[in-house]
Amino acid sequence: MPDAPKAIIFDLGKVMVDFDYAISARKIAAKSNSSAAQVQKLIDHSPLLFSYETGQIDKSEFYRQVCKLTGYRGRQEEFEPEFSDIFSEITPMIQLHAALRQAGVPTFILSNTNDMAVGHIRRTFPFFSNFDAYIFSFEQNVMKPHAGIYEIAERITGHRAGDIVYIDDRAENLAPAALRNWQVIHHQSPDQTISALKTLGFEE
Repeated sequence: MPDAPKAIIFDLGKVMVDFDYAISARKIAAKSNSSAAQVQKLIDHSPLLFSYETGQIDKSEFYRQVCKLTGYRGRQEEFEPEFSDIFSEITPMIQLHAALRQAGVPTFILSNTNDMAVGHIRRTFPFFSNFDAYIFSFEQNVMKPHAGIYEIAERITGHRAGDIVYIDDRAENLAPAALRNWQVIHHQSPDQTISALKTLGFEE
């Protein structure tokens, strides 16, 4: 059996919190000249979002570009919650994380994300304050699956190779971690992830 993990790194979206850009697209479209489908294409895994989530542009420029490209008429103070209020907790994963913390396991977040999303999650979900550190693409100017962000994660966590367990729902984001000999879990359901952690030495 592999050694028990010394640190567990979680992806955020679709692992700890669910999200749906269609919620944001509908709100933005209601104040724009574009359909919800057109807005979603612009903000969901798009070149514009990539620029924002790798720190190439800030939230004000992101807002200006959305206004320019959709005809959005709301103020930035309206836009920010309309863009970021798209998340809901995945309760079994929150409970898992609480159990890990109770057991003294260091935990971290590694996420492709942006400051509007992080700000909303931090204000809304108490669990989010209880990690040892956070590696965000928009702060590090690099996004998974680029190798650079995994190097940064090792430096920030103080762990490497098999001492790290990494949980992510996207196989392409797990592959670079596996190349660094991290223990990886392809998250498909909370039950499956909890079971996989037990095989790696963690018992609730």
